[in-house]
Amino acid sequence: MAELTLTKIIKAPREVVFDAWTKPEHLKNWWGPGKVYCPEAHVDLQVGGKYRIANKIEDGSILWFSGKFEEVMPPEKLVYDWYVGENDNAPSLVTVLFREHDDGTELVVWHARIGDEATRDMHGKGWLGCLEKLDEMFA
Repeated sequence: MAELTLTKIIKAPREVVFDAWTKPEHLKNWWGPGKVYCPEAHVDLQVGGKYRIANKIEDGSILWFSGKFEEVMPPEKLVYDWYVGENDNAPSLVTVLFREHDDGTELVVWHARIGDEATRDMHGKGWLGCLEKLDEMFA
């Protein structure tokens, strides 16, 4: 199993960054790396609640990310399992921390239980692209 941790300072209060991460209308503005974008998002923000987020790829296909929330502590922490596509039988686990920082919010994304290093590297590029768009949204 592999894992990755990314940290980014976002120039907005953590309550605002938490909302951007958890409200579908905000997710659609930044989710997806590079030219990938989010045409549809569903979030039931409670322990046991499910989420489903679409990534529309450049070729027009859609890749879904989904799972359920294991921890919801607004505006400081989220923990949720992470399925890629419709046939992913072994979910990984994502923990997101929203920490107060002098410049806004220190965002920490810890993605664990990833099947192998190649998949970890792919997720790492995806997360970096998403975090860049989130940062740009508040720049």
